[in-house]
This record gives sequence, C-alpha cells and structure tokens, in this order.
Amino acid sequence: MYTNKEIWNVSYPIFLGLLAQNIINVTDTAFLGRVGEVELGASAMGGLFYICVFTIAFGFSTGSQIMIARRNGEGRYKDVGPVMIQGGTFLLGLAVLLFGMTHALAPSLIRILISSDAIFDATKEFLNWRIFGFFFAFINVMFRALYIGITRTKVLTLNAIVMALVNVVLDYALIFGHFGLPEMGLKGAAIASVIAEAASLLFFLVYTWARVDFKKYGLNHWQRVNFSLLGRILSISCFTMVQYFLAMATWFVFFVAVERLGQRQLAIANIVRSIYVVMLIPVQSLSTTTNSLVSNLIGKGGVSHVMQLMGRISRMSFIIMLVCVGALVLFPQAALSVYTNEEALLIESIPSLYVIGVALVIASVANIYFNGISGTGNTQAALILELVTLAIYVAYVFWVGMWMKAPVSVCFSTEVIYYFLLLLCSLIYLKKAKWQNKKI
Repeated sequence: MYTNKEIWNVSYPIFLGLLAQNIINVTDTAFLGRVGEVELGASAMGGLFYICVFTIAFGFSTGSQIMIARRNGEGRYKDVGPVMIQGGTFLLGLAVLLFGMTHALAPSLIRILISSDAIFDATKEFLNWRIFGFFFAFINVMFRALYIGITRTKVLTLNAIVMALVNVVLDYALIFGHFGLPEMGLKGAAIASVIAEAASLLFFLVYTWARVDFKKYGLNHWQRVNFSLLGRILSISCFTMVQYFLAMATWFVFFVAVERLGQRQLAIANIVRSIYVVMLIPVQSLSTTTNSLVSNLIGKGGVSHVMQLMGRISRMSFIIMLVCVGALVLFPQAALSVYTNEEALLIESIPSLYVIGVALVIASVANIYFNGISGTGNTQAALILELVTLAIYVAYVFWVGMWMKAPVSVCFSTEVIYYFLLLLCSLIYLKKAKWQNKKI
C-alpha cells in the first residue's frame, strides 16, 4: 500500500509538468486575446480540433502506460522496453496517417461546423500549420507513458518546462513580431506550438539516452514490428483511444454550439475553458498517478488495497480543489485579467467561472475513481461508462446551446452534470462489478 508521501512524490512532478505544459494554452489564449476576438475564437476551434485528433495517440499511450506499470510492478523490467518501442513505432505511423487525413478532410468538416466565415478562414490557417505537431507530440506521449509507468515522473517536469519556455518566447516573437522575426499573428501561435513540441521530443531523447538503463528496461535492442505484442497493447489501448477521442470531441461539440451564439460568447467560452483546464491540473496529475499506482499495486499482488488507495487519493484531490475553487470564487477578475483587459468581457465571464467551480469540485473525486478503473486494466468498462455520460452531455449541449440558445454560463452547467454522472457510474461499477482479476 502506498503512503501519502509516496503518492505525492509521484504526483507532484506530473502536476508541475502539466502546469508547465498548459502554459502553452494559457499563453496562446492570453496573447491572441489581445490580437482580436476572431483570432481567439479560431485558436479555440482549431486547437480543439487538433486535440481531438491528438487524443487518439494519447489514448494509445495511456493503454501502454497501464501495461508498462503492470510489468514494472511485477518486476519484469526487460518487458518494459518492447512496449515502449512497439508503441512508438505504431504512433509514428499513425501520425503520418492522421496528418494526411486531417490535411485533406479538416477544411470540409470545419466548414460544416463553423457558421462564421471569418472564424472558418482563421481556423483553417491555424490548422494548416498546427498539424505538423503530430509528428513530435505522438512520440512524446510514449515517453510520458514510460516514465509514469516506471514511476520516474520528475523528468516530466523538466521536459514541460523546456517546452513551455520555448513556446512562450516564440509566441511572443512570432505573434507580435519581436526579436527580428515577422509578425505572424494566429499563424505564429501555431508554429510556436509545433517548435515547442519538437523541443520536447529532443529533450526526451537526450535525457533517456543519458539517464536510463537501457539494458535493465529492455531498450537496448531495436525490434521489428511485433504484431503479437502490438495486439496485446491495442487490446487495452483501443478502448482508451476511443474514450479520449470522444471526450474531446464533445468539447468540440460544445464550442460548435457556443460559436452559434456569437463571437463574444465564443471568446468568453475560450477564456473560461482555458482557466478550467488549468484548474483541472491537480486533478489530472492525481488521476494519472491513480492509474499508474493501481496497476503497479495489482502487479505486486495488492489488489485488496486498491479501493483504499483510490479513497486516499480522492481525499487529497478534493481538499486541493476546494482550496483552488475558493480562491477562484473570491478573486474571479484576477484570473480573468490574465486573458483580457476589456472590462465588459471580464464581467460577462464571471458567471461561467462560478459554474465551472462547482464542476471542478465534483471532478476532483470523479476523475480519481474513473481513472482507477482504467488502472485495473478494465478499459472496456471505462469506455462504456464514458459513453453513457457523454451521450447525456451531448444531448444537454444541443438542448441548451443550439435549441434554447442559452447564455454560455448555462451551457457550462453540462460539466456539472457530466462529472456527477461519471462519479456515480464509477462508484457503482467499483462496488458491483468483478474487476479484481483482470489480466493484461
């Protein structure tokens, strides 16, 4: 059984890594918020489209991470490297495929979903450059899976700091035209993000070569494609790939609904979503820790302690989030002023902040138990639970956003419903289902 200190030692580097990583999103939103509402809206739509595709790779890496953590817990260290190598090879091929498909199909799909000609043209320009990031980001997530799976998470902080610094400097230079570089606006934000992801991959390669025992983890032999091993990875990952893609696709649906309310409502939604994502970082770091530690614990034969572990982590998550939300509710304008200095936009965004505050408190517990289910290896069950809650999420968004044309703050109430249902379904599954003996 893991102590609070051990949980924190795994979690805090992931937290710092996610924090540094999300500086990219915050920087893009903050800088483009000072360029114009069209650019801000286009970065939201284009960024979400990019993330929807990226989450397919992220879902695969999560399944790989579960398998790596299980082998690490079992002491089968030499079996870790082959999972990493096969996974990286698969994702590189997937990056080529999805780059081609996105380049060919994205403009037609976006034209159907976005009603504003100005936002459509800007979104298309943003994506034309942003999708080059697939080739770097898809490999980055496999390195992340490796280090989380073997519980050496401090490197994630260092990596994310490098990526964030590169992005912030290049955002400032390329969006506004500083340091002798051309003023590129929205296109500059996309290029800066791609270069930052390339810098992240370079850091992972150098660090792994210098600091990881290749022989211990079976990384010293490059292998041809092992379809048997790849099939075992996919038997876990295919469900997380679909799960993460659908989760992000519903965010895209949310923004499609809000875009029809007008550019101002879309700008508010983008700002509030950026704050929302940052506020979720402590929960995400503890959720990722739950996923890895549950798999490690089962590998060590400690299945009877799994629920106790989830309960301990969920209490930590709830307390941290309660403090964060309290600060957000007391000082909303301080958070919003990072993104805009327009007084009217600040005031109109505050109701949405209060709504996401409620969602965040529920999410602090819901995400822990839900990720614990994936950590047991029961990724198919996790997908089914996600599908049930997302179906209700999408129906609600269509009703309040597209049918009722409700204000954006009311649209954000779908997050409260989503996390409440996710928590309820997860607890029922863990109490009633037979999940203890899943082999991976």
